[in-house]
Amino acid sequence: MLKAIGFTDDDLARPLIGVATTWIETMPCNFNQRELAAHVKDGIRAAGGTPMEFNTISVADGVSMGTEGMKSSLVSREVIADSIELVARGHLFDGLVCLVGCDKTIPAAAMAVARLDIPGVVLYSGTILPGRFQD
Repeated sequence: MLKAIGFTDDDLARPLIGVATTWIETMPCNFNQRELAAHVKDGIRAAGGTPMEFNTISVADGVSMGTEGMKSSLVSREVIADSIELVARGHLFDGLVCLVGCDKTIPAAAMAVARLDIPGVVLYSGTILPGRFQD
């Protein structure tokens, strides 16, 4: 099945390392993660592994604050943890790297890694760039 999307026999013979991101176009604190994930994947390949990138949902408190959407914020932490865990288990990853960037995604990824019996690391993707009001 994975050969249909470009993986080779050599790729599949190496350790499969999941690269989880919480990238979403609606959230500045996670916006840089696709670019960072490319570097993480390069490092995994250089170390002899095969990276497999996937992402999960995230909810921005800054966007949802003061609205009905805020009711989704804390719940999203559990959904993020569950989705990372499910993908890692379902695809039999040998290891996991999680790129995260806000107060819900950080503990969610840590929860997922703690539930799994594989090597894993949670990496903070850094602070967001400042914006400008009325350029």
